[in-house]
Amino acid sequence: MKALLIGIVILAAAIFAALPPHIAGFGLGWWDDVLIFLRGGLPVIAVFIAAIAIFIGIADMKDRAEAKKEETAASKEDTPGENTESNAQKR
Repeated sequence: MKALLIGIVILAAAIFAALPPHIAGFGLGWWDDVLIFLRGGLPVIAVFIAAIAIFIGIADMKDRAEAKKEETAASKEDTPGENTESNAQKR
């Protein structure tokens, strides 16, 4: 509950800072600065998101390859032509 209230207060402060006073009647008018920040920061944020997506994709490919190896190993242990119960009784 405390975190929700803090989030609402910070959101309200950010909106107050971005609103232009001549349109809303109140605010700090930082919208132009916010746009400059977004224009400068967007390519950097996009690079970070792309790098994370690439790392996740590589990890997913490795996981799938490992699962396929385990599946192949499990299928080799249980070949359809053999009766595993009879093999266990022979031992």
